[in-house]
Parts: sequence; C-alpha cells; structure tokens
Amino acid sequence: MQAHEIAISLPTIRVGDPVAKAVRLMVVKRLPGIIVVDDAGRPIAVLPGTQVLRLAIPSSYQSDPALARTIDEVHADLFWQVPGSRTVGDCLPAQSAKPASVRPDATLLEIAALMAHRHSPLVAVVDAKRTLVGAVTLERLLASLAVAGPDDDQ
Repeated sequence: MQAHEIAISLPTIRVGDPVAKAVRLMVVKRLPGIIVVDDAGRPIAVLPGTQVLRLAIPSSYQSDPALARTIDEVHADLFWQVPGSRTVGDCLPAQSAKPASVRPDATLLEIAALMAHRHSPLVAVVDAKRTLVGAVTLERLLASLAVAGPDDDQ
C-alpha cells in the first residue's frame, strides 16, 4: 500500500489563524494534530496534538511547570482561553523544522518510520509541488497495517 491509498482529507489552519481556532478545530474534528499550510496549500508545519496544546499554554508555564500549581482550579481550567488574539504564526518557532511529509507513493514502512522518528501521529501527503493532497493519521496507518498483515489465527 502507498500513502495516497490511505490518505484522508483533513481541515487545515494558516499562520494567521487564532490559536483558539486551532485548538477547537482539533477537538471538534477529533484530530490527532493539525497541519499548518501557506496560501498555496503547502504544509509549513505538521503539529501533533501535544504541540497544538503547547500553542495554548503560556510559555512561562511551559518553562517552569511548577508555576501551574500557583493558579487556582477555576482559573487553571481556563488557561486555553489566554492566547486571545495570538495567532498560530505567533507561536511557531522562528526556525521550524521541515514538516513531516511524504510523497503519495510512500510505502507504509516509510510513513511508519517518519511517524516514529518525528513522534508525530500525523503526516502530510504532498505532491511534486509540495501541495497538500491529504494526510495519514496514526490510526489510519495502524488499521492499514493490520489489514495488510498476516493472519493471527495460525
């Protein structure tokens, strides 16, 4: 099997979108992460869910998690609303790593190796012009591997 055979269409975000939109989109659509694209539809970043969560957490709490204990429960439960007008682009590192992506003809092993190496449950599938054509989620990959693998009934 190849990437194009198991790729699915996922909603994307842009660098100018609010952080809250990225978080909501991931939650509402039950996504394992989110793909940030430019105006031409080329992936800029593939963010696993934990990285999307990092966009919403104030940096002071990320650098010193013990500070979170100083916030009462009511306010702690509202931390994700703090980003306010901050955009996804505001939260991305200046020197982003190349997005986790594969070509449509990538094998399941190539996808699995990239996911494992990048610790990402999501990989973008891009064409020759690096335009997003779909995505492979960890769940989709594992389901495909289970179907393609040998029977366990022996």
